[in-house]
Amino acid sequence: MSGLQFIDTPAGRIEYRWAGSALRDTSLPVLVFLHEGLGCVALWKDFPDQLAQATGLPALVYSRIGYGGSSPCALPRPITYMHAEGETGLPDLLTALGIQSHILVGHSDGASISLIYAGAKKTIPQREGLLGVAVMAPHVFCEEVSVRSIRAADKAYAGGDLKARLAKYHGDNVDCAFRGWCDSWLNPEFHHWNIEAYVDRIKVPVLVIQGEDDEYGTIAQVGSIRQRAGADILLIPACGHSPQRDQPAATLKALAGFIHSLGY
Repeated sequence: MSGLQFIDTPAGRIEYRWAGSALRDTSLPVLVFLHEGLGCVALWKDFPDQLAQATGLPALVYSRIGYGGSSPCALPRPITYMHAEGETGLPDLLTALGIQSHILVGHSDGASISLIYAGAKKTIPQREGLLGVAVMAPHVFCEEVSVRSIRAADKAYAGGDLKARLAKYHGDNVDCAFRGWCDSWLNPEFHHWNIEAYVDRIKVPVLVIQGEDDEYGTIAQVGSIRQRAGADILLIPACGHSPQRDQPAATLKALAGFIHSLGY
């Protein structure tokens, strides 16, 4: 894996790295990886490198504000934190790095952020370069199964070893990462969180990958995206919330096939 770099954005300092060729061909679109609610650059492991190698495309992997080695965030996060990232944070990063043509690869919270970016009513000039969106374990509305699993994670963070395990990746940002995610999802107001109107407005091809044993969401999420955006769907058996970790070969094949269908 190539080394970490840092860049300043209006929201703060962002850590990122390039996967694939160190000498990026600017004529090619960039695969932009958006991590889950407890993720960061390091937690993707080498999966972005594998997809970059399989497609021949450069890949950008970054940690959002409050995660990994990026700047800390203010707590509590607003329950619209994913909207802010999709409508402002991600566009600002693309501009800072000079990225034009791009394909989003999002997981969980990162999947929802990808859908918000792709379907925002707000004018986002950077979106003119968007070619497609691939999402893994996306959320487009709040489900009770999600809340139950997050409550269990909250208990593990308070009384188990989850905080210590996450601190290996987030360092001083560990509370920003966990509390910013957990407390937003457990806020009673989050019960009404819904981004289906954003999905209605998406104009580019969409791929949805969902584990059949996802402990954070049901196939109702998948059905909504398929109905609203005409998405291609892959349901993976013996797979939980993280297809890239639980079933990496099937996930890699599906993502590479989707990208090939876009002409790359």
